[in-house]
Amino acid sequence: MQLILSKIFSGYGKYDVLHGVSMEVERGNIVSIIGPNGAGKSTLFRTIFGMLTPREGQIYLEDEEITRFSTLAHLRKGISYVPQGRCNFPEMTVQENLEMGAYLRDDARVMTDIEEIYEKIPRLGEKKHQMAGTLSGGEQQVLEMAMSYLLNPKILLLDEPTLGLAPNYRHFVFENVKTINQEGVTVIIVEQNARLALENSDFAYVLEMGKNRFQGPAEEILNNPEVRNLYLGG
Repeated sequence: MQLILSKIFSGYGKYDVLHGVSMEVERGNIVSIIGPNGAGKSTLFRTIFGMLTPREGQIYLEDEEITRFSTLAHLRKGISYVPQGRCNFPEMTVQENLEMGAYLRDDARVMTDIEEIYEKIPRLGEKKHQMAGTLSGGEQQVLEMAMSYLLNPKILLLDEPTLGLAPNYRHFVFENVKTINQEGVTVIIVEQNARLALENSDFAYVLEMGKNRFQGPAEEILNNPEVRNLYLGG
């Protein structure tokens, strides 16, 4: 397994939000994490990325324990995180945003990699001289994914990538999740639109009250009667 979480207890101050959560993520998969509000999904991402240190439990990346590594160390180990909301630079162009996305790199391939992004995601190429703040919500979300991709991640964490988007842009985002995944990047997604997430994933975890509730191949979770009743509207 590429990423393993073992019995993670994590939260804020004296209060745990996660109560013994465990996960195993296989290299190259798209993995969805779904569940009701307050289930601990975003806390889980902050813990994986090193923004929160678990009170108990271990996290392993490719057999190396990274439980107490800093956020910067996680980035350098190949974990990138796109949090909720738009967090690009609205007064800078698409091109300038992508260049900023590669800020930890000092190799000569950055500009070549940006051109490859334009080939893979033509809509960004068409708007490379446009201010990021004038893009649609879906385009801004994909731009942020592309910025993180320029750090050459092994694992990309996406927190609510379709939040607030119209249906056509939700599908646009997931099309480009698959584009990034096809380049060999493992993608882990926290998503309120559970059906869309499951339809586009290989594996899924369902969290409830900070604990594992269900897990399995995404198609099985999608067709689980209890999951459908609780989280997919029947």
